[in-house]
Amino acid sequence: MLSHASVTTMLPVVDLARARRFYEGCLGLEPGGLQPDGKFVYAVGGTTLALFPKPEGTKADHTAISFKVDDIGASIAELERAGVRFEDYDFPDLKTVDHVCVLGAEKAAWFKDTEGNYLCLHEDLPNA
Repeated sequence: MLSHASVTTMLPVVDLARARRFYEGCLGLEPGGLQPDGKFVYAVGGTTLALFPKPEGTKADHTAISFKVDDIGASIAELERAGVRFEDYDFPDLKTVDHVCVLGAEKAAWFKDTEGNYLCLHEDLPNA
């Protein structure tokens, strides 16, 4: 029923101006504009990302957005040059090396935005 519907990811942010500086300056997203209801939107790879002000922000402990990239190593290096700090993990079932973890058929790396939202890069492994 919804397989052809467009998708908008909604992310709550405490400070919209600070979040916009990160999403535009560090991640390189092109600003779409402020909506009448206070959301700020970006067009991202055929989907929409909407940041909306929420005084208490979010407390989610999971990945809110995952960006599919062709070369995770190059993407990490580029984002680090822009000021993004990646997370590293050393758990029995989740271990990163140079910020990257292999999860089944993909590689993944996580970072947080200025508002504490967990974001991810992922790259499909060849022949997976």
